[in-house]
Amino acid sequence: MIFVGGLPFSTNNSSWSSSSSQGSDILVALLEHPVLVSASHSFKSMEETKVSVSSETPSPSKYVYVFQREYATVDPALVDYVGTDEATTCVGLVIRNRRNRMTSIAHMDNPEIVDIGLCQMLSLVVDHDLDAELDVYLIGGFDDASPNHANGTTISECYSDMDGYSLPLCRKLVDTLQRRQEKFHVQTLHVLGHNTKRDSQGNAYPIFHGFLVETCTGSLSPASFDGTSRCPDEMVRRIRVTSSYEDTSWNGKLLETYDTQTDRFVIAPCRWTVRKLHIVMSLQQLSDEEILRRCSTSPSAEGPDFVENLRRQWNYLIKRPDWRETFPWKQPRVFQRAADGGWRRC
Repeated sequence: MIFVGGLPFSTNNSSWSSSSSQGSDILVALLEHPVLVSASHSFKSMEETKVSVSSETPSPSKYVYVFQREYATVDPALVDYVGTDEATTCVGLVIRNRRNRMTSIAHMDNPEIVDIGLCQMLSLVVDHDLDAELDVYLIGGFDDASPNHANGTTISECYSDMDGYSLPLCRKLVDTLQRRQEKFHVQTLHVLGHNTKRDSQGNAYPIFHGFLVETCTGSLSPASFDGTSRCPDEMVRRIRVTSSYEDTSWNGKLLETYDTQTDRFVIAPCRWTVRKLHIVMSLQQLSDEEILRRCSTSPSAEGPDFVENLRRQWNYLIKRPDWRETFPWKQPRVFQRAADGGWRRC
């Protein structure tokens, strides 16, 4: 169940059309709630933190980074910061237990992984205590609908007949949170219109693509990460995102990545098929512009290294066509934290 401002959330007093689906009703009411509008404005006014890890000047802080479709639950006694970025139509979800400060974050990319994904996130955060008070933050997604669906004068009109990828995901997330028994105190809902800016031609872009959570205090700030901080095992973890759609063992699930108790990355195996390799070899022949158009849900909103990262993944797959070379004996790839705060493969 959702709480806002310490009170149970209800849509009974809302003024939009009763013909809307329940998920849309909940989402619109939350987007218009004064407490959450104020929180979104505050988040929007923050300066973006740029996270970089230098081998020459190692950081004393301990970080955990989450890629698309991954999640991680962290113990504040072991981890100082946890975050994600590169979200366009995806949504970052943070759930934090007020009592024990256990914090779980996920980079949600599809409505179909929300139900099981929430169960995965809550397994260690709640620890069988349904009365736990949980702070929740949702950040990401933007108004990626076609322009003719984004001209309503109110939020409810804008989202009444909207297409795109961000809206269905946001709708599914808030609907699922409201239906569950746990007590979810939504602190920030910086999604869709709240996270959208437009250029002079009216093209929409996300304001922020990521965030960083300080585990001790629970404070959030907008953030971006560079190649030194998106670790460990960046390439394999990126490949798992697309490969997981063909690996039935991951149907409906977030990708297992991090072991909470040991503060180690345990990157669970994922299979890729011969079919995927054929697709990759075909895509590798395309121009950068065509790759962007075919492989992104929001081509105009992607970062400058989007295509480069895809080509790096495809080169890896072409050189290692058998997934068992990457995951020998179907075992996970394990990384433990090094003395300098980085990661070392076991």
